[in-house]
Amino acid sequence: MAAASDSIHPVAIEHLPMFITPPGQTDVLMVACAIILAVSVLGFGIFFLRLHSLPEHIAHKGDKIQAELVAVLCLISLLTHMHIFWIIGLVLAMIEVPDFGNAFKRIAGSTEKLAGLKPGEGDLEVPRYAPAHGHGAEETVDAADADLKQGDAIPLPARADAAKRRERTHA
Repeated sequence: MAAASDSIHPVAIEHLPMFITPPGQTDVLMVACAIILAVSVLGFGIFFLRLHSLPEHIAHKGDKIQAELVAVLCLISLLTHMHIFWIIGLVLAMIEVPDFGNAFKRIAGSTEKLAGLKPGEGDLEVPRYAPAHGHGAEETVDAADADLKQGDAIPLPARADAAKRRERTHA
């Protein structure tokens, strides 16, 4: 009976192809295909992510002002698969947006000099609501402004000295 199980099936051919493995042995072709599939999927994923972050790298390399906007557009494109965001990000990464911030800082510094303030002293928080003036001002004050009274505005630093001098002269 043992001899009958060791013999080849009568319908089988004498020579089997190399990719057919005998029972109990490792299937080399399946293992090779699994490794090739895993490496190709991983490689395609890395390529896809690198391609989607290309505009972001271009914008950061050029120290562009709009680099954060380009990064957000690339991320939106990656997550939504709407390629128009990637194209917009690529265009924004390629163009040079003028820096208006430095010009505005220079204008603000010159204005502070003209006002007699030290650099940076004019950077104050403005009150949310202006104080009410004139006749009937008490009637127009709503619930949000109930704690503000007339004259409670925050004085500018240069005018604080003038306000103190007025208080001394009135006293």
